[in-house]
Amino acid sequence: MKSVWTAGTEIRERESLPGDMEAEAVVIGAGLAGILTAYYLKQAGIEAVVLEADRIGSGQTKNTTAKITSQHNLIYDHLIRTFGARMAGQYANANQNAIEEYERLVREKHIECDFTRAPAFLYSVTHRAILLKETEAARRLGIEASFGTDCELPFPIEGAMKFENQAKFHPLKFLSRMSEEVTVYERTKALKVEEDLIETDKGCVRARCIVFASHFPFINIPGYYFARMYQERSYIAAFQDAEDLEGMYLGIDRDGLSFRSFGETLLIGGGSHRTGVNRQGGQYEMLKHRASAWYPGCRETAHWSAQDCMTPDGIPYIGRFSGRKQDWYVATGFGKWGMTSSMVSAHILTALITGQNCPETEIFSPRRKFTAGAAGKLAVHGAHSVKGLTEHMLPAGQGRVIPNCSHMGCRLKWNPEEESYDCPCHGSRFDRDGNLIDGPAQMDLRRK
Repeated sequence: MKSVWTAGTEIRERESLPGDMEAEAVVIGAGLAGILTAYYLKQAGIEAVVLEADRIGSGQTKNTTAKITSQHNLIYDHLIRTFGARMAGQYANANQNAIEEYERLVREKHIECDFTRAPAFLYSVTHRAILLKETEAARRLGIEASFGTDCELPFPIEGAMKFENQAKFHPLKFLSRMSEEVTVYERTKALKVEEDLIETDKGCVRARCIVFASHFPFINIPGYYFARMYQERSYIAAFQDAEDLEGMYLGIDRDGLSFRSFGETLLIGGGSHRTGVNRQGGQYEMLKHRASAWYPGCRETAHWSAQDCMTPDGIPYIGRFSGRKQDWYVATGFGKWGMTSSMVSAHILTALITGQNCPETEIFSPRRKFTAGAAGKLAVHGAHSVKGLTEHMLPAGQGRVIPNCSHMGCRLKWNPEEESYDCPCHGSRFDRDGNLIDGPAQMDLRRK
């Protein structure tokens, strides 16, 4: 099913790339990160062309829960312990400023996108001490945070950490308006990038700088992002005749869920797993069952899933693509926090490209050093990839056989919840007929 954002939202179609051309900058990907980056580059005097393989907002932006918040799970105590208060403050400031910038754009451009200020909560039914610790860390970094035991959730909790003045909105309405500010060529698939030349299925574009904002970079070398992050799927269901919540909530427990209201609809999300590791399924049924228990008489009106790029230290990769490619830039690894991370990316990349000072580049740099804990997660990720690469053909049912992933040859796994073949190595997804759904793969599957 489609998300509540997609239903009833039409974004004006754009033409495909008309042929070979030159541009000051090219942004690959017309999601929120790509459109905002192109917009701020234009404000800085650099005309950027956006290339989109499908339609504007057809990737991950349409599947978000659309929380604009600096409350990114249990992040701040971890950042202070790992990188120190100064760099942790860079992360906090960048995301707090992103909220303010969204509101400024909405007001100045009169964008009707249901933008609303709302508190954000982290809650737990068992862990009090960890939330108290995270509250203290957030306060230390200047965030308006507090701890309490009362909330709107329909079950008892041990405690909740509250961030004031966060926000929520309709992402596709916002994206539709902002895309009018920049030049976008739709249905133009980037196939290959060499130095300053982007080869697409509609022609070639030569540019002084290139930004990869396509969720998961499809270029393997340099950068090696396929070895430095993995993808997770999570599931969302929309319910009517449930409770209208003022705040936005995220559970930190193993089976914790996400809650936020959109008009008269309550969105409940959860059931996360590594892409390609979901043999049993049942996530949508779990969400429906729990909603029915908490809100008797509620009815499901939509359900959908999201896919997120996860880095081992929980911080996005925003900056220069590689030390070997000074004029290539990347924005990826947003985790579950694509709304604020998109705005943060736009500001950091614009500053780098235009030579402006931007302290936040340090904490988000793709070339930052990994801690021991992050290195351990990389090892686990590598083990999944090795396993996938060493397996072979996968029966597809009805006598058909699906080959290995067209990205790097990993064996695909059937996801019964989405009826798709998913790659456990790097997260590419294909429908039952082998058509590409999600990258980093670029090609459909060839049936045997």
